[in-house]
Amino acid sequence: MKWLKHIFSLIKNFRWKLIDTYVLKKFLSSFVFAISLLMAIIVIFDFSENVHRFLDNNIPMKDILLKYYLNFIPYFINLFIPLFVFISVIWFTSKMSNQNEIIAILGGGVNYYRFLIPFLVGALIISILAVFMSNELVPITNEKMNRFKENTMKRQVIPKTTIHVRNSANSYIFVERWDHQQMEGYHFTYEVLGSQFIKMKLKANTIRYNEDQKNWTLYNYTRRTIHAGVETVSTGRTLDTTFNIVPTDLEQNAKVAGTMSYRELTRFIRGEKIKGTGMAKHYIIEKQTRLANSLGTFIMTILAFCVASQKTRRGVGVHLFLGIGLAFIFVFLQQVSNVFSLSGVIPPGLGPWIPNLIYLVVCAILLKYSTK
Repeated sequence: MKWLKHIFSLIKNFRWKLIDTYVLKKFLSSFVFAISLLMAIIVIFDFSENVHRFLDNNIPMKDILLKYYLNFIPYFINLFIPLFVFISVIWFTSKMSNQNEIIAILGGGVNYYRFLIPFLVGALIISILAVFMSNELVPITNEKMNRFKENTMKRQVIPKTTIHVRNSANSYIFVERWDHQQMEGYHFTYEVLGSQFIKMKLKANTIRYNEDQKNWTLYNYTRRTIHAGVETVSTGRTLDTTFNIVPTDLEQNAKVAGTMSYRELTRFIRGEKIKGTGMAKHYIIEKQTRLANSLGTFIMTILAFCVASQKTRRGVGVHLFLGIGLAFIFVFLQQVSNVFSLSGVIPPGLGPWIPNLIYLVVCAILLKYSTK
């Protein structure tokens, strides 16, 4: 690809100029303005939806601002970064195009690919911000916001249903319902497998975790064991025992991944694969999405640059219409690829990257023909 080699040669001989500072300032200021405007709208709508909960629970305004919205805003900023990078570049580049600034810059001897470099520098700055937010800041704020909702806004958490966990190489645990607030599970079954048949099955109506003793208590249990072809059955009211699991292993909530840093998520995925809970793919998608979004800022920047740098008689509106259409197709592809990853059609580690790979090809084609 000649255009790619040309870009690398320009980067190698690159010298920062006043026009680069001008473009970078426009890029970053447009992005900050667009994302700030969006956050104001989202906060207004969220406040109108939750105002009755705030009033019913007598939550002071200070807590609403500092404990709720201060932790609420980072999540949505991180969620919409690629989209608003795209809209920002479309907006200010279209204005430059319609005011003949781009024609003047290119007519002054600046290469088209050289003109793209300050855009890529802006995308790099925002990409670093996105990586930091998604892997370090947002997990902390998500955890604080979830705790605020549960403790202060008194939102009930629905117990999770149908949970299967691998306890060891030859033993498995099944819980029909798990209530993480009460630390209780219902309709519990523990099975130890032999080479040809089940060696032991332990069932209980309720299982409860004892935080102080770090063990489990079974209520109304029945234990069946088979040894040398002889079956033994025993029952009881309570039984204290231990398993190779902790309460977090039974929560199996895909949203819990949003409260983990990148390193914690990596360790958690490793543990989920060993336990065989079937939830690992949810966490893999979350992990890969965080990385894919950072690359998405570069793709959205190049795509918007190619679309908006072409002058049209119909002005900024045409660029915005075309650009937003392409952006929403990108978001649609993200959702479709995640669904296919969860269903097992494509590997979960690949799903979040497919829209980026498709649009990377689109960007290469647009870059090739935009110079003409």
